[in-house]
Amino acid sequence: MDPVIAKRNVKFIATKLGFDDCRVAPARRARHADEFLRWAAEGKAGDMKWLERDPERRTDPRNILPGAQAVICLALNYYPGPVDPNPAYQIARYSWNEDYHDIVEEKLRDLDLAMQELGGTQRYYVDTGPVLERDMATESGLGWNGKSCVQIHRRMGAWFFLAELITTLPLESDKPTQNYCGKCTACIDTCPTNAITRPHHVDAPRCISYLTIEHKGSIPEELRPLIGNRLYGCDDCLAVCPWNRFAKASHDIRFHARAEVFEHQLRDFLALTDEEFRSLFRKSPIKRIKRNRFLRNVCVVLGNVGDCGDLSALEAAVETEDSLIAEHASWAISQIKERMDPTKYPSGARNLPA
Repeated sequence: MDPVIAKRNVKFIATKLGFDDCRVAPARRARHADEFLRWAAEGKAGDMKWLERDPERRTDPRNILPGAQAVICLALNYYPGPVDPNPAYQIARYSWNEDYHDIVEEKLRDLDLAMQELGGTQRYYVDTGPVLERDMATESGLGWNGKSCVQIHRRMGAWFFLAELITTLPLESDKPTQNYCGKCTACIDTCPTNAITRPHHVDAPRCISYLTIEHKGSIPEELRPLIGNRLYGCDDCLAVCPWNRFAKASHDIRFHARAEVFEHQLRDFLALTDEEFRSLFRKSPIKRIKRNRFLRNVCVVLGNVGDCGDLSALEAAVETEDSLIAEHASWAISQIKERMDPTKYPSGARNLPA
């Protein structure tokens, strides 16, 4: 098949499936492969050990799919709007409702089937495989990589998911887009934990998204106050990007806020059983961190913004058999009591009487 015609057909199908943009990059070693390998070798991935596995596959799609000729890069807008559904706490917008993996993978399966009819063999991923997806997206012209390492699109800003489909079909490549960040450093300046140490370089173990989602253990005490009221993930570096002035709300209601989640007060979450947690966050990306890490986050946020009305729920959490929850609940109690009376309850006190 003619590479130009093949690409035109693929883009038409992608649009019909609901993708907001579709571009093509050549299947070759990622432009920033060496920088990525150095970053991983320096331990900047923290607990995300899967980023250190399969370096040859991760840096070159031809090692994933022999005979690969192109990488189809896709974007899906998930922006649910600017208003936080519950001002008491923040949950990253991408996780306000259903798990994007399930939604995007369904579309990728259909695109793969259509491309098989064109004679291609494919492998596809949505944040799940050994692909340097932002490098591929940039090569294809699907936006550019911002200084926070978030991909930015001229029409969607930063509120979109990336997906890749590696194929053996010979498709005409698109041209890269210019980087329009210029001298702007808004994302770097706004990072609460200074995790963006320099343009295009993130120290993951300091990032709030990493700490509240990927990190499995105790959150370092010096970083807990900086988390503020961010319960799951952090949108700060995305939200301040000037390109988001062009963002429009997604038409897919599966990305809009799930009311039954956001009607909860923070302390309500502490009473959830395992079964209730799984039910509340069914089909949500939040379910994958499981109840103990989610309640760890709840305790940290209560330690930062809670008041005396939250103490009884936290004291009950201290008595839990889960040491991760108990430790962070104890810390939260001390923080609240210090705010109530800093002379009576000095910083660092633990398990103080009500």
